[in-house]
Amino acid sequence: MKLLSRGSRELPGVTGVARVSRRSDTLLGRVSHGDIVVTDHLDIDRKTAESLVRADVTAVVNASPSISGRYPNLGPEILVASGIILVDGVGDRVFTELKDGAKVRLHEGVLYVGETEVAAGTLQTPESVADLLIEAKAGMSAQLEAFAANSIEYMKRERSLLLDGVGIPEISRDISGKQVLVVSGSAETAAELKALKKYIKDYKPVLVGVDTGADALRKAGYKPDLIIGNPEDITTETLRCGAEVVIPAHIDGHAPGLERVQDLGIGAVTFPASGTSEDLALLLADEREATLIVTVGMRTTLADLLDRGRGSAASTFLVRLRVSNKIVEAPAVARLYRARVSWWAIMLLVVAALGAIVVALLVSDVSGTYTDLVRDWWNDFVVWVKGIF
Repeated sequence: MKLLSRGSRELPGVTGVARVSRRSDTLLGRVSHGDIVVTDHLDIDRKTAESLVRADVTAVVNASPSISGRYPNLGPEILVASGIILVDGVGDRVFTELKDGAKVRLHEGVLYVGETEVAAGTLQTPESVADLLIEAKAGMSAQLEAFAANSIEYMKRERSLLLDGVGIPEISRDISGKQVLVVSGSAETAAELKALKKYIKDYKPVLVGVDTGADALRKAGYKPDLIIGNPEDITTETLRCGAEVVIPAHIDGHAPGLERVQDLGIGAVTFPASGTSEDLALLLADEREATLIVTVGMRTTLADLLDRGRGSAASTFLVRLRVSNKIVEAPAVARLYRARVSWWAIMLLVVAALGAIVVALLVSDVSGTYTDLVRDWWNDFVVWVKGIF
């Protein structure tokens, strides 16, 4: 895109509407295609980056370093790999010089309003981000120590929930003895759902949409059976699809988004706990005796856990330990799953084989001679069918 100056000269760079806030989480709900995000986010995390990618923003201008070196956070890599321009370390002055909604131009790490420079920083490239991530791995030891301490603290605080299931709400949807597909919104969700199409068709698992994962399910052509998350992050159409709604609540009982579902006339139950919506979905499925939990759009590598922040990382780690005997990620299911052979196909094959045998006997004048042979064929055929299973 190009911007014309007052003298009708073409100025280089990309242009867009500035969306300005020191807190990136307050911007995510109002950014859209072509916007230039101006924020102050030390160590941009994966979830924030994926939200910005989905919004199709043009650029992110960060007052702080997007990779500080504390640990190898994944957000900057996602942004630059998606073609989003990333400029780091422009400083606090940008928040006094720039108003939200202003038309701005970004060129080679410099942000302009018209021809006036309002901020300048470091333009990140895939190569520079890769180098910073390598350096950041050196900061892992300190983060691991903090992670371990927070895991112990979380265990003490949520002992009854993790060990005994105290506080997990009752739901009307029967999960006992069934497989459950827990879908979270991420950059990989759509592709993973597509890869699981045959699995979903054959096994018909209970479909659980977590936050924007509920919208992803509907977009893929499925109807969620259960929605767990903040209703403010979910479209009205999805909330009204007939799924049962569970709203995560703070320990004090306050449930963000509860007023919205009440205004829509939708029934909901609350789930007071300090974990993430994904963690609560896994706990609920496990407590309600699901036989298998397949996760879509979720990642729990060490880097992913550290990327979540100390509190949510401890929650995710301990919840995964509790459900470890049931949980498997979508990519593994897609690689290992083999479509089941349906009974009607087997019966059709049996009828065809019998028909061929009958025809052979009818056209033969030595049918008596073939009686023993037919019997052997049939026994071999039965053994072959059993071998399929």
